[in-house]
Amino acid sequence: MTAVLTPLSPRDVAARLTAGRAVLVDIREPDEFAREHLPGAVSAPLSAFEQAHLGVTPGRDVIFMCRSGARTDFNCDRLAARVDGPAYVLEGGLNGWKAADLPAEVDRKAPLEIMRQVQIAAGGLALLGAVLAWLVHPGFIALSGFVGAGLLFAGVSGFCGMARVLAVMPWNRTRAA
Repeated sequence: MTAVLTPLSPRDVAARLTAGRAVLVDIREPDEFAREHLPGAVSAPLSAFEQAHLGVTPGRDVIFMCRSGARTDFNCDRLAARVDGPAYVLEGGLNGWKAADLPAEVDRKAPLEIMRQVQIAAGGLALLGAVLAWLVHPGFIALSGFVGAGLLFAGVSGFCGMARVLAVMPWNRTRAA
C-alpha cells in the first residue's frame, strides 16, 4: 500500500504552527538545515530518519518538508510510517514557503550545502580544463574528462569522493558553540 502525504499550502502550515497544532519535520541533511530552515522546524535528516526524534506529541499534526517537495514525495511511505494517523507535506517545501513570502531563518555564515560545493568545484574544474585545453594545450581536456568520470561514478555508485574531501575542509568543520 502506498502512503499519501496530504499537501498543505504554506499559509495553512504557518497557521497550524502558530496555533501550536503541528510539528514541522525538515528531512533535509544537517548542512542544508544549518544554512537555512523554517522557524521551529525539527531536523530529521533522511540519512538517519529512523533514529531521529520527531518531537511528535499526541494531537499535533505532523508536517514533513524538504527544499522543493521532491524528497518528501519520493519518500512518502517511509515518512508516513513514522506517524500514527494522517501525515502532511508542506507544498513546495522551503521554496514554496519563501515564495509565499513567509520568513525563513538563514545563517549566511554557515557553509554552503556540500552538494552545492561539489557542483561549484566540479563545474569550475570542468570549465578550467576546457579553457586550458583551448588556450594552453589540448591535453588539459583530460581534467574535464576526469571530473565528468568522477560525477558519473558518483551517480552510479552513490559514493562521491569530492563530497567526502570537501566535507573535511576547514570551512565545513562544525563551529564551537
